[in-house]
Amino acid sequence: MTAHDHAQQHPGEATASSVPDRRRFLGYVLAAPTLTVAAQLGEAVLAPASAAAATPSLVPSPPGPSEIYDLNDMLTHATLPTANLITVRIDQDGTASFALPRAEVGQGITTSSAMLLAEELDLPLDKVRITLADARPELLFNQLTGGSNTTISTFTPIRVAAAVARGRLLHAAALELGELVGSLTAKAGAIVSSTTGRSLTYGELAVKAAAVTDTAVGVALKRPSEFKVIGTAQRRIDALEAVTGRKRFAMDLQVPDALPTMVCRPPTINGTVRSVENPDEVRSMPGITDVVRVSTGVAVRGRTFGQCIDAVRALRVQWGPGSAEGASDATVLRKLRAAELPLVVPPLPLLTKAVDARFTFHFASNSALETNCAIADVRADSAEIWASLKSPIVAQEEIALALGLPVTAVTVHVTEGGGSFGRKLFHDAAGEAAEISRAMGKPVKLMWHRTDDFRQGRTHPLSTSRVRATYSLGEVLTYEQRHTSVATDFGHGLGEIITSAAARLPVGDLTFSETIFQLTQQSPYHFGVTTQLLSETDKGFNTGSMRNIYSPNVRCAQELVVDELARRMGRDAYEFRRRHVKDERARAVLDKVAEVGEWGRDLPAGVAQGIAIHPEYHSVVAVLAEIDCRPETTGRTIEDAYTGPRVTKVVCAVDVGLAVNPRGLQAQMMGGIIDGIAVTLTSGLHLRDGHFQEGSWDNYFYTRQWNTPPELEIVVMPPTSDRPGGAGELAVAGAMAAVACAYGRATGTMPTTFPVNHAEPLGFEPLPTTPPIPASPVDGLDRAF
Repeated sequence: MTAHDHAQQHPGEATASSVPDRRRFLGYVLAAPTLTVAAQLGEAVLAPASAAAATPSLVPSPPGPSEIYDLNDMLTHATLPTANLITVRIDQDGTASFALPRAEVGQGITTSSAMLLAEELDLPLDKVRITLADARPELLFNQLTGGSNTTISTFTPIRVAAAVARGRLLHAAALELGELVGSLTAKAGAIVSSTTGRSLTYGELAVKAAAVTDTAVGVALKRPSEFKVIGTAQRRIDALEAVTGRKRFAMDLQVPDALPTMVCRPPTINGTVRSVENPDEVRSMPGITDVVRVSTGVAVRGRTFGQCIDAVRALRVQWGPGSAEGASDATVLRKLRAAELPLVVPPLPLLTKAVDARFTFHFASNSALETNCAIADVRADSAEIWASLKSPIVAQEEIALALGLPVTAVTVHVTEGGGSFGRKLFHDAAGEAAEISRAMGKPVKLMWHRTDDFRQGRTHPLSTSRVRATYSLGEVLTYEQRHTSVATDFGHGLGEIITSAAARLPVGDLTFSETIFQLTQQSPYHFGVTTQLLSETDKGFNTGSMRNIYSPNVRCAQELVVDELARRMGRDAYEFRRRHVKDERARAVLDKVAEVGEWGRDLPAGVAQGIAIHPEYHSVVAVLAEIDCRPETTGRTIEDAYTGPRVTKVVCAVDVGLAVNPRGLQAQMMGGIIDGIAVTLTSGLHLRDGHFQEGSWDNYFYTRQWNTPPELEIVVMPPTSDRPGGAGELAVAGAMAAVACAYGRATGTMPTTFPVNHAEPLGFEPLPTTPPIPASPVDGLDRAF
């Protein structure tokens, strides 16, 4: 496996000098014992970087809503009023400390944030300390982690705060050394006098540079040509802790008296407890301290997780029906078909032809490696919560409401998370742990079993896409797409209680979904009159965003139709895309993957290439995938449960404007590619009789080692802007579409159901629903917790 990083060339001085005001900002020095600074933004940061328009086809398409103003713009603008509440502190040991108001769940934002501070402070990266901020309601929309927005929205505030700190340190050093500020230089965490050679460390200056009152300070940020850290490939600052097992997640924390806790959950989605037949018997089992009935099931607390598992298995519970009782894939699909919005442009006989297609995308699991977990200590007048939370303000406010406590009495600590992919936008575990702790009157360390996560956790909703593209004389005249989905829960809102509540109103959820859809979905092609609309139905499921929200399914459907349009018109799939693409940045990444991936090279029958592009959040990615569908060479799992096509090669070219950390960006693209392969070929949930059949990794076929492409190359394009675009979700849609197109070309048939192995009868024996937690193959390890 290789990763290729093209030379990072920053935009030229002409670009910087043409917009001088974009470098000047106002910051604050805050009254504190040691130097503490904050940022305040100006309007100059708001305007998105413009991109040169590509040569249009004969039937150009007007820009869609998300091409003018997208979800990332909305999220970024929402953070501006509270940007000055984000502070950086210089301590007496010479380190810079920053409490990041976002959640680190493996995407590497602690590293990129440290790089921003190190750049403007002229401080070594190992002198920057990044922690995760507790829930801070005063930040409003500024503590939501989602939409690939962290780096975009914090890029300027963090740098402004760091630049203010650097200026304040220089000023303090000038007074101490009796020198002019202009004669001093900052390097490696020290202020050096250019005339005498004397130096003072940041630590020595931290107290002297502190202020007794809040003071406004103007500051100019570095030009891209001056960057020494930003744009360079850096290892993750938490890499050593991760590989040595010292990285601390919620379950690693030792909170006094917080004992292992698990919940016996219903056999169907959102089922209810009617009665518990043997609570005293289970309470008397070895190590078990408590058994209580809660809204989501029956909770048990014990000395070890192994004892809790035994107790959950032993419980005899009578369950009431759930919210999806009796539902199956087929019944849900019928509801979706009935809710489908009509296509309005018919093909005109003798004048136009049309490509008509309908695609089905089955339920999928976020499947983060770390299961849902949280620690809670609820007392009569206060509560303290520890969990990985991407929307901690909503968690704090809703838990306070449920407990009948003022928000100020509830402390929510954000811990690092072992993956999320949208899952941790919801605080299910934190809220449940708080409910259990209150019921038991004791601290609890709650962990969901893996089976619970698959069957009762959040899922990406089942959806369909109906597409019609009309064409004539070699040109696409219209493109219509009607995406119909099980309702996506946006109950986390934009990170605070008002939009969270609005999203749960009877019509608020649809309004929220429509807004998110229109602010994220765009067609990168000139296909004449283009419409993409969403319809949602069926709220009986626990759904949520899953890495890229609607984009993977919507883009996969469109790119497959693009392949079919090219085939019918006798055009090469790559050249057809190149001719119709709207944007020069998209054309550049498309050209790059075609070049590096050797598009069109000779391949044996049953092996083929696919190519796709995906623009989103002021970034664009192109992916070329090769797939081997020959029966004699396809891979199989260790369990011999699935035989199918194997992706053998992927080339990805990505343009995010300015890549803060190219190495971290490569890692994000790799993860997204693996996700794209999974949801295209193998990873899906089967719904039957009101519950999902999959219950663990042995039957939820995420991309395995045998299906990870042995050739994987990531090309980070040279900067096309002086600011970063979104990256965290970018590669999933591009990879899914490219793999699907490759599969269609290799088999000669356009795939229309995803994952392609989603078939009946099942290729595995489902885990039983009663008892809900099966015997563990590593029971001894369970007991060691």
